[in-house]
Amino acid sequence: MQITTVGLDLAKHVFQLHAVNAAGSVVERRSLRRGQVLAYFAKLSPCLVGMEACATAHYWARELRKLGHEVWLMPAQYVKAYVRRGKTDAADAAAICEAVSRPSMRFVSVKSEDQQAVITMHRARDLLVRQRTQLVNAARGHLAEFGLVQSRGLANIPALLDSMRQDPAIPALAREVVELLAAQLDAVEKRIADLEAKIKAWHQASPTSRRLATIPGIGPLVASAIAAAIADPMFFRNGREFSAWLGLVPRQKSTGGKQRLGRISRQGDQYIRRLLIIGAQTVLLRSRMMRSNPWIQGMLARCPRLKVAVALANKTARIAWAVMAKAEPYRGAAMA
Repeated sequence: MQITTVGLDLAKHVFQLHAVNAAGSVVERRSLRRGQVLAYFAKLSPCLVGMEACATAHYWARELRKLGHEVWLMPAQYVKAYVRRGKTDAADAAAICEAVSRPSMRFVSVKSEDQQAVITMHRARDLLVRQRTQLVNAARGHLAEFGLVQSRGLANIPALLDSMRQDPAIPALAREVVELLAAQLDAVEKRIADLEAKIKAWHQASPTSRRLATIPGIGPLVASAIAAAIADPMFFRNGREFSAWLGLVPRQKSTGGKQRLGRISRQGDQYIRRLLIIGAQTVLLRSRMMRSNPWIQGMLARCPRLKVAVALANKTARIAWAVMAKAEPYRGAAMA
């Protein structure tokens, strides 16, 4: 009756556990409080532990690995297929226990604390950038009510604020509110600059991130995000799997021997996918060497520019996987 496989359904306070032996028979079903989890697994002999890749999953995976257990994380949408009936914590734990033993299951690599720290910086920067956009839109909208308009873009906001300060027709109360938004915008700008400086410092200290930055369309921001998100590139069999993980491959609806390809799947890491597409758009606009590429010229002749940018982002993602897998810098002749 020795436990060989455990399915652990994570939660904030109450965890559900489902344990089976080598024959697949259920040995134990129980709930654990948060403070009891590590004490319980410390008493177990090393076994296979499956968990869904959700909030706090990487922390618990690292802690259980320290106790000698083999821990695997799985995407929640892949585990859902093994839930038999109803939605309960016990049913979820049983589904996790069954899913982790399937040979065809896809797993998520466990991130280190350093990687999660870098991802935290990226997520915080992304949040602040959205807040900056909200502040800019609010200031522009409020001043437009008083007849003050300016061209779009963050660089034109100082001119808009100068116009407000020089216009005596703006009510004092409205002026105070917009000045408050302007002060908040300056503070957000400073925090974004601080986070970008920290991200660049981590990028310079990471060999993988520096190698990724040699690829056209990938700068320190994108390179550090990819290096932090991918603990082990060999989790993907090839570059296409990595591109599919980012949601950059076409969605397939193929049947009867007929291949039907649609738009990109947009599954996976939305943040990295967006950065890669923005980088590809920059390459198409500013890089003469890339625009002279026969493949890009052919794509631009028959497709819209944004579609070409997405295709180039797909190619860039595959090159990024090759750079990480081979631990070599990018060679320009490879794309040509």
